[in-house]
Amino acid sequence: MDISAARTFLEIVKTGSFVSAAANLNLTQTAVSARIRVLEEQLDRPLFVRTKTGARLTAAGEQFLRFATTMVQVWERARTAVALPPGRQMTVTVGAELSLWDPFLRDWLLWMRQACPEFAVNAQIDDAERLVERVQQGLLDAAIVYGALQIPGVVSELLFEEKLVMVRTVPAKGQPPLTPEDHVRVDWGDAFAACCRAAFPDQPAPIVSISYGPLALDYILTVGGSGYFRQGFVRPYLDDGRLELVPGSPEFSYSAYAVHSTKADKGVMERIRTGLRAVSPKAGQDRARTPATKRATKPKGGRAKP
Repeated sequence: MDISAARTFLEIVKTGSFVSAAANLNLTQTAVSARIRVLEEQLDRPLFVRTKTGARLTAAGEQFLRFATTMVQVWERARTAVALPPGRQMTVTVGAELSLWDPFLRDWLLWMRQACPEFAVNAQIDDAERLVERVQQGLLDAAIVYGALQIPGVVSELLFEEKLVMVRTVPAKGQPPLTPEDHVRVDWGDAFAACCRAAFPDQPAPIVSISYGPLALDYILTVGGSGYFRQGFVRPYLDDGRLELVPGSPEFSYSAYAVHSTKADKGVMERIRTGLRAVSPKAGQDRARTPATKRATKPKGGRAKP
């Protein structure tokens, strides 16, 4: 069976629509329909019931789903294994959110090069949701993301702790004090939003909301204001007096985790884990010293990533 047909099948399941699957795969709807038609002929069973709102799996489709997932996983693993560079025993595939690569995962790559010369490394950058999805699919050995995840079949191990703290600009002499309207809401995800609502039930709706952390910081440094940021990220600004902690404001946990499947190879995970732990203790200090322009990353999934 053509692996592309299995991938197309899985994309329709994921999106619930032939049209959306075609757009995501950069194919025409006719091509997507043709692939599924051939697949259904090979299996001698209909896989989808098509409706005006999309497509849902038949009983046969439900049965085929787990096999299609396994087939794609095995193919990706096989393709990676066959392409091993000379002198390497296997490939370790690790993904992380962009803001975690410099310097944390960069240091881990250096550790792997020195401590595990027999491994080839495939490093990927993406948002947390897609990374964890690849872990579940067996396409990644591990993903490094912010926030613990409670997902069946996936283990989240704490690497290092960070805090979100509220900071504000220090008004220059003669400038009026800041008001609640000067607070900028930075999107750190649903859990953070819920904590903020509980901690500040009477806080008015923000005039400015920004999902991109570096932009939010640049904004308040330019016009004045307050907001929540990672403590290590704003420490240089606290040290030079451009920002100050808001007295009495609550702090919230925002820690990094290594995520891997419960079915992951124990030997491989132990090597990955050893390296991550070796570079984790200094991650916070290194991040605090890294220039803001290097730490700035793009927004993803509605969550700020300075």
